Amino acid sequence: MATNAIDQTRRMLSLVTYLRERPGAHVQDVARAFGITEDELISDLDVLPMCGTSFRGGDLLDIDTDGDRIWWHNPDDVAEPLRLAADEATALLVAARAVTTLPGLRESDRLALVRATAKLETAAGESGAASSRLSVTFEAEGGVFADVDRAISERRRLWLRYYSPARDELTEREVDPIRLFAVGHTYMEGWCRLSEARRTFRLDRVAEIRLLDAPAAPPELELRDLSAGLVQPAAEDPEVVIEVGTGGRWVAEYYPHDSAEELPDGGLRITLRTPDPASLRRLALRLGGDGRIVTPPELADSAREAAREALAAYEDAV
Repeated sequence: MATNAIDQTRRMLSLVTYLRERPGAHVQDVARAFGITEDELISDLDVLPMCGTSFRGGDLLDIDTDGDRIWWHNPDDVAEPLRLAADEATALLVAARAVTTLPGLRESDRLALVRATAKLETAAGESGAASSRLSVTFEAEGGVFADVDRAISERRRLWLRYYSPARDELTEREVDPIRLFAVGHTYMEGWCRLSEARRTFRLDRVAEIRLLDAPAAPPELELRDLSAGLVQPAAEDPEVVIEVGTGGRWVAEYYPHDSAEELPDGGLRITLRTPDPASLRRLALRLGGDGRIVTPPELADSAREAAREALAAYEDAV
């Protein structure tokens, strides 16, 4: 069975704990415990000695094997509490934020990474503040940028497979591109033929892109003023308050909001404005036990009723 990088990383982290508790473990026993072949285990063991608690090459895992048993010679040395220098904290935070934007990343992994990033931000304090002014563009995003730029210059339509975090799904659509711009991330504004409306697409969420032979023919539209940000809720838009647990902190990453107050249990109380509060019912259903709408009360009641109906439909189905 094919293993992606996320699966392998998770397995290797578990492997470190497993080996610490079992000095001299037999290769075949460890491979059987993790459901992998001995060759796959040896490949993991070849990588672990390059890992450790410092980016500067010190405190690496001293793990080796004779092909029969596995020995970890310095488990106590690397078990000391981790102390990050300012540059290390910055590098970790920038990398973590970049990985959370990758299209196709499983939502459970994305949420775990968001939670870990929040904890790291708290621990780093002022030493990690510089990370908020830095961003990383993956090579895949650079390729998407080139295709969009070419489509605009040649007035050609684009086909996209696009990841929507609000719906946690990939959709296929054809888009007539209008322009590229950057507000924190790089975006394409275009006329979406699926929704027959102007839409904005973040390039790092484009899972696949293809130039089509069909000419791009977006309607004449007045370009929006983005000087005040990508999303600009109006002051008269209704206010919505949502409380989320630790598993729902990602909401503050994806929804423009007026404030996000820390809660004692590690969650957030998020205040935002939207012209269509009813559109947040889907968010409430997706959050499940990780969040609830506090106000307005009629929206909270509507979300609870939608949840009851969904549960009833599920129970009838089984």
